[in-house]
Amino acid sequence: MTSSTEPHTRSVAVVSLGCARNDVDSEELAGRLAAGGWSLVDDPGDADVAVVNTCGFVEQAKKDSIDTLLAASDLKESGRTQKVVAVGCLAERYGKELADELPEADAVLGFDSYADMSSHLTAILAGERPQAHVPRDRRRLLPLAPSGRQDAANLVALPGHGAVAPAPEADLVGAPASGPSVARSRLGNRPWAPLKIASGCDRRCSFCAIPSFRGSFVSRRPSDVVAEARWLAEHDVSELFLVSENSTSYGKDLGDLALLEALLPELAAVDGIERVRVSYLQPAEMRPGLIEAMTSVPGVVPYFDLSFQHASGPLLRRMRRFGDREAFLDLIARIRAAAPHAGIRSNVIVGFPGETEADLEELTSFLSQASLDVVGVFGYSDEDGTEAEGLDGHLPEHVVAERVEALSRLVEETTAQRAEEREGEIVEVLVEVVDDGAPYGRAAHQGPEVDGTCVILGVDDLEVGDIVECEVIGNEGVDLIVEPRWAQ
Repeated sequence: MTSSTEPHTRSVAVVSLGCARNDVDSEELAGRLAAGGWSLVDDPGDADVAVVNTCGFVEQAKKDSIDTLLAASDLKESGRTQKVVAVGCLAERYGKELADELPEADAVLGFDSYADMSSHLTAILAGERPQAHVPRDRRRLLPLAPSGRQDAANLVALPGHGAVAPAPEADLVGAPASGPSVARSRLGNRPWAPLKIASGCDRRCSFCAIPSFRGSFVSRRPSDVVAEARWLAEHDVSELFLVSENSTSYGKDLGDLALLEALLPELAAVDGIERVRVSYLQPAEMRPGLIEAMTSVPGVVPYFDLSFQHASGPLLRRMRRFGDREAFLDLIARIRAAAPHAGIRSNVIVGFPGETEADLEELTSFLSQASLDVVGVFGYSDEDGTEAEGLDGHLPEHVVAERVEALSRLVEETTAQRAEEREGEIVEVLVEVVDDGAPYGRAAHQGPEVDGTCVILGVDDLEVGDIVECEVIGNEGVDLIVEPRWAQ
């Protein structure tokens, strides 16, 4: 990105919080703002306007978002920053309520403002204070039947779906003449990038508020996904991280539930792309064809981000989900039969209303047997407007905390053991960081930012973006210690 602070140059910093899906939205906003003549800078203190793309998923994420907005507002006293604008999930979900409680923010804008963000920021910088976003249930903006959504999707804001135009004269962010025009500007120089394949969710998990503010499930058309993949490859990306609220549903509104299996080889064949990684998979929707594609297509890494959430059948039904310990273990067995070294990660919720000791034992047994690579353990807390908020059987906070602590200790042991079992395995490591000559990266079974890293020993001439064949020689928890085969 440029770092211009020349007089009369409008500058903006886009601060992205939360998940990789939010990162896509932030880069789309950055692309649209660059097209509108704004200079993109990294540091909010160097920007006329700081745009904070907030997260509104769980309580800690909400707190982090508010803290970031307050910190950006403090810059108005000491830096170049004149205005601070809240966007993203917290702004979409709470809108006017957030604006009333956080007067330090100069505007709270919802998803419907994204397409014309440049005009909004211009007005805000000129002293206008727009009316705060008024939240609504975004599930009601599209037809109930998935088959009718694609035609209506053009009338609804879908952050991260971008604008892909074939004509180079409409180029928004400098795509080469041979390639598509994409409404996106990279924020940073990581060798991997998230690529959104769908938005929204049709599931009705009783603990989750995401569908209400992200809306019903809508797939991006494969041609747009591939066009953006090519653009990313031309901008130094070698690993694509496919994101959505539910990747296993991709294509259902396009009339082909097996469309992801067809899309993966196309993405892997894009010149410059070395890896394609899929995230946000629903266990109940996994199908043999998808497992086969994810374990056999060259360039697609065998990485399974499976949202188990629990392992007790009765409690999962209370969560409005499907499956149980035996079904999940069978799924894991089928994956490992196809790819013994596949990476499998998940998240679980502990202390859900009505969770009994027997339920907890079922979850403990599952985690002990599953030998997962990474597990996030979360204590249940009420989310505004969800069904679970009104369920009976809420557990005391100290009980939830005790269960989280016990499960976290177990997960620490099982994931470290899984990493230890990889000793002697040959892995391909994507170098992400070189710190004082010491390179760090990720193997194929490790997802970005949350799944551990590989510490590469014995070499000092690697660069970010290199892919190195290594042997695992040890581990520190989930982190692997590896050595390039040619250095042995």
